[in-house]
Amino acid sequence: MSSTPETKPSAPHADNKKAPVSTGMPEHISLDKWADTGYEWSGEVKPSSFDRLATTLSTEHEQSDIQLNANLYRRNNVLHLAFTLTGDVWLTCQRCLQPIAIDLSDDYDIALLENDSQVRLVKDEQDYLLLDEIVTEQSPERLLPFKKLVEDEILLKTPMAPKHDDCEMSVEQFGEIPEEEEGENPFAALASLKGKL
Repeated sequence: MSSTPETKPSAPHADNKKAPVSTGMPEHISLDKWADTGYEWSGEVKPSSFDRLATTLSTEHEQSDIQLNANLYRRNNVLHLAFTLTGDVWLTCQRCLQPIAIDLSDDYDIALLENDSQVRLVKDEQDYLLLDEIVTEQSPERLLPFKKLVEDEILLKTPMAPKHDDCEMSVEQFGEIPEEEEGENPFAALASLKGKL
C-alpha cells in the first residue's frame, strides 16, 4: 500500500493547483501538499477493496463497483472532506440468509478540525473529527487516512444485522427431533419433598 496517492496534474498549466488525477483510490491524502490548495478524486471502487467491509459482503451475489466523488477543501478556515457515494453493496439477510442490497448512495461532509476550539466554527449537525486523532505522521508529511474515512462512513451506513422487510427465517433441521418419553415427571421428586421440609 502506498503512503501517498500517485497523482498527476489534471492540466499542464502551472497555476492550476486543483484536481490531481489518480488511477486508483488513494489510501492517504498528504495534508502538507493538498490542505491549502484542495484535492479532488473521482472513480469507481470495488466494495471488496475495503478490508473491514469485505468481511460482511455476501459471497452469493456479484458486487458492483461504487462510484465515489471526493473533495478536500477549506471553508471558514476549517478543512472539510466531502464525498458522494453512488451504488450499493450486497450483504446477507440475517433472517433468510439470502443476499440483500444496501443502498450506500448519499452525500457526506466531515469537518477536519485542528483542535477543539474550532468546534464553534462548524454547524451543530456537522460531523467532525479532530485531525490529531486520525492523521498519521510519516516523515516528511502528515497523511489523512482517506480510504479508511470513506470505509468508516460506509460501515456506519450498513446495518449490523441486515434483513429483508418481508422474508421468513431460514430454519434447517438436521436429524429427527426426539420425542419426550412418557414417564416420571422430573419435578415429581421435588413435589414429594415439599411436604417433608
